[in-house]
Amino acid sequence: MTGFGKSVLQLPGKKITIEVKSLNSKSLDLNARIPSTYREKELAMRNLVAKSLVRGKVDFALYVESTGEVTNTKVNEGVVKEYMNQLGNVTDGDPVELLKMAVRLPDALKTEREEMDENEYKSILDNLKIALREINTYRADEGSSLKIEFENRIKNLLRLLEEVITMDVDRLENVKVRLEKAVADLKVELDANRFEQELIYYLEKYDITEEKVRLKNHLEYFTEALNSEDSNGKKLGFIGQEIGREINTIGSKSNYAPMQQLVVQMKDELEKIKEQVLNVL
Repeated sequence: MTGFGKSVLQLPGKKITIEVKSLNSKSLDLNARIPSTYREKELAMRNLVAKSLVRGKVDFALYVESTGEVTNTKVNEGVVKEYMNQLGNVTDGDPVELLKMAVRLPDALKTEREEMDENEYKSILDNLKIALREINTYRADEGSSLKIEFENRIKNLLRLLEEVITMDVDRLENVKVRLEKAVADLKVELDANRFEQELIYYLEKYDITEEKVRLKNHLEYFTEALNSEDSNGKKLGFIGQEIGREINTIGSKSNYAPMQQLVVQMKDELEKIKEQVLNVL
């Protein structure tokens, strides 16, 4: 969700620059910097930005630069003259020096509040839409790159899952051998039938058939969701959580070092997916 959009509006006597910047965030966090003249329209502009960008830590700024001879700050002539008269009664100073002192005193300058023109506001909205289109184009380009990244990560996870499936037969045999050796080391007589029942019980505890099936389904669903019209970051994030649960369960049940190494690699791939999911709307 990172992106940047900018638009410049040239008006008689002023230049208005609109900038919109976004960074990663699970929800919309919008910060706006708008001059007081346009404050009454802030809510409408915020709503336009929120509707367009949906998610992200967004900074929206509107800068106004005066380019003409018109200024809203005026000399308060009556106040300045009265200050000069009072100062002249105190000292016989040069009028220029008295003027320098007078203009530094309170209320010597007054700023007239500029009223916003509706045509000007319409032009600002049009340029804000231009900046939003620019940032969304930036985001769309980034999204195309992310899609390729996700597809590669999912392929890696499917490849690792196939290795887990292939390894699973040897893993169960290894668990069985270790249990039999542990019992043999006890050097006690055991009922063969009872031992076989206990062995089956432990092997069932270590069975990961359901986890392998569910993990494959989740990986395929992630790819399906990625290519669907209603694809969004939150949905992909939820699927990622389900993928993580199955990987964790396989790791806890594996009890076999080579498989646990594969699980670590799967977690690494999933972590990279989760990091980039925050970039998806």
